[in-house]
Parts: sequence; C-alpha cells; structure tokens
Amino acid sequence: MRTVYVNGEYVAERDAKISVFDRGFLFGDGVYEVSTVLDGKLVDNAAHLARLDRSLQALSIPSPAGDDEILEIQRQLIVRNALEEGVVYLQVTRGAADRSFDWPEQPAPSLVMFTQAKPVRGNPKAEVGLSVALVPDLRWKRRDIKTVTLLPASWAKMQAAEQGCDDAWMVEADEDGVERVTEGSSNNAFIVTADGVLVTRNLGDEILHGITRRSVLQLAAEIQLRVEERAFTPEEAKAATEAFITSASSFVMPVVQIDGAVIGDGAPGPISRRLRSLYIATAESEAI
Repeated sequence: MRTVYVNGEYVAERDAKISVFDRGFLFGDGVYEVSTVLDGKLVDNAAHLARLDRSLQALSIPSPAGDDEILEIQRQLIVRNALEEGVVYLQVTRGAADRSFDWPEQPAPSLVMFTQAKPVRGNPKAEVGLSVALVPDLRWKRRDIKTVTLLPASWAKMQAAEQGCDDAWMVEADEDGVERVTEGSSNNAFIVTADGVLVTRNLGDEILHGITRRSVLQLAAEIQLRVEERAFTPEEAKAATEAFITSASSFVMPVVQIDGAVIGDGAPGPISRRLRSLYIATAESEAI
C-alpha cells in the first residue's frame, strides 16, 4: 500500500480523494510531470520542475507550491515508499469549482503526487528494441504544454498494441500535404540516417520539449555526433540505419521496426546503445 500526496496530506493510496468538481477530472484542465528515480535519487528533476512552471504559466494556473517544497514532497514520497528505482508522478490541476467552461477567477490549484516502482535502468526492451506503428496525430495544437489530456496518446498506443507493436509514432501532414513524424505516444522520436546524422523533430508547438531529449542532444554534441533538428518523413524513418525514443521513464530506447519495416539489421544499433549508456552514467552521477 503506497503513500501518496494529495493537497497537503500524505495518505494511503486507498484513502486518497479529490473532489468530483476538480477541473482536471471534468475538463482535463491540468498539467503533469514524471521524474525518474535511480538509487532513491531524482534524475533531471530541476529541468522537470522548470517545465512544470512553463506549462502552468501557459495555462494561467497558479503554482500550488514552490520548487523547494515540491522537491521535499518528492523526497518524502521516495523515503516513505522505499523507492529505489521508478518514477515520481506529479499533477497540478486548476482545482475544484462548479462545472463551467469558464475558468474560476481565483482558482485553488490541486497538487497530487505518487510513486511507481518500475525497472528503468535494466529494462529488457533495451536489449531487443521496440517495434512502433505509425498512426495519425489527433492531438490539439499545443503539444509543448504537458497537459493531462492524454486520450489521443493513449488511443495511439492502443492502436499500436492492436497491431502487435510496442508503441506508436504519430504522423501528420504539413502545409504542403507531406506527412511528417511528430513524436511517439509518450516520447520523442529519433532516427540515424545512412550517413550517420542524428535527426529529431525541432522544438515548437508540435511536440513536447522533452527533458531527456535535451540531455541526449547534449551528450550527442559531446561525442561529436552530427545532429539535425528537423521534421522527418515516415519514409526517412523506415530507411534509417537506427532509430530510438527518449523519455524520462525509458531513457534511450532503441526502435528496430517501424510499421513493419526492419531498421538496420533489426537489432539495437551502436549509436542508441552508446547514448543510452552515457545517459545512464550521467543520470547516476548527477541525480539528487
């Protein structure tokens, strides 16, 4: 039985409650962050909290607590749940108010946090790679805000599962009608071209500004990989020599099949393996 945090209280998960009038429940009016835990310490947490602040400001939701207070709650949950490896989930909503599409003038935001134990460093999928399906991107236009409105992403992942795949990469047509990959259902997408260039979608409203994505690009620069931040087509992805995803809960995870097309030799490639190893080493040394 986990201990969770709900609006100022640490409670057993079976006793955790929020109002039926919470706008996160009624409208998806909220944002979230997921910080990885390794050896009982938080990875890239300052960057996650900075992105949380950005999301809150974009939606005019007041912050329910300062970064130091949030960090203390995260650490308390790690200790109380004896979490060595996994994640801490954090969600802020605009709070409870009588149901109306208009935002309340003086909202009282709600803050919920809980832990999840899961293997992130020794994930067996890292050794064999993932298969992904290509599905239409049905999300709204401000994907750079990390909102709790995740039904389209969940739907994409379930479409992939129905095709026997591990995950989905979402695609949409640009202004010229050319389809481009945006990102994965809960991750950023990368490919390596035949001439060794690492390619990932450029930042903008179209994708989430991934924290792990940023860290991996820094590592790529350190080992002098050529990098292009731009949109790429499904055809480019299928012709890549390597592909992988990045996210807080999976780090760097190789992709070995895209919509039935085998990538490279069908096994995790050297660049994704190296970046995963470097990221884990950095995370272990810098976690707080």
